[in-house]
Amino acid sequence: MSFEISGSIKTIFPEQTFQGGFNKREFLLTTKDGKFEQEMNFECVKEKVELVAHLQEGDAVTVSFDIRCREWQGKYYTNLVAWKITGSGGGNTKPATDEAPFEPDDVILDEEPPF
Repeated sequence: MSFEISGSIKTIFPEQTFQGGFNKREFLLTTKDGKFEQEMNFECVKEKVELVAHLQEGDAVTVSFDIRCREWQGKYYTNLVAWKITGSGGGNTKPATDEAPFEPDDVILDEEPPF
């Protein structure tokens, strides 16, 4: 199931590369939930890392994403995995790809996850 949310880019984190060539890049999105701001950490994995390359802090965007959860050593980790990012007006964003969402079977970590 895919989801979509709009907000502004608060922080863009450096790309991370793990053993086996797996890479990801995270960004923090700020959105309004009623009268309070909420921050959400998204990640782009593998070829979707390129979606973040054109973003700048403060850009207004709409993020299409999937929610993924997995167990690792008895603990559960939930990730918001972005697969499409588009400008929603006013920012310096350019439209991102319309490719299909990433598949969770594509993700293989060869080391302890950085949680």
